Amino acid sequence: MDKLIKEAKGGDPDAFARLMRSQMQSMYKTAGAILFNDEDIADAVSDTILACWENLSGLKNNRFFKTWMTRILVNKCSDIIRRKKYFIGDELPDMPYTENGYENAEWKEAIGQIPEKYRLVMLLYYIEGFNTGDISEILDIPEGTVRSRLARGREYLAREYAKKGGQTL
Repeated sequence: MDKLIKEAKGGDPDAFARLMRSQMQSMYKTAGAILFNDEDIADAVSDTILACWENLSGLKNNRFFKTWMTRILVNKCSDIIRRKKYFIGDELPDMPYTENGYENAEWKEAIGQIPEKYRLVMLLYYIEGFNTGDISEILDIPEGTVRSRLARGREYLAREYAKKGGQTL
């Protein structure tokens, strides 16, 4: 990936396209944990790709590319939420994220029930593999808050699992 980043920084659009394709699934999962609406998710991902292209030369350390890109994505998702609140008011329609096929349906149902502030941290930690320090940087919150949110998210899932009698969520 480092080679692709260097080539993309050098202005190679094909290298940038390959780099973004390699991150596409990760971006959709992350945006999906925040937005739950296919159109909004697609908008956030495309806005992120554009922002990455425009600002890639400003990335100082290539090994932090994924953290940098994810922070841009989270900010784009927040922008979409703010825009919707402005136009719709405080009542956002509850439109669950749907995907063709049934892969990971159980996980999506479980993660969808967790409050957003825990859901995003859990997704970044367990699915995307970021450590608590990286998540702290991406979300611009203290690392202790990240650890607390991970613990509370796990507790929330355990409570919901117990309520259902140990059956799938």
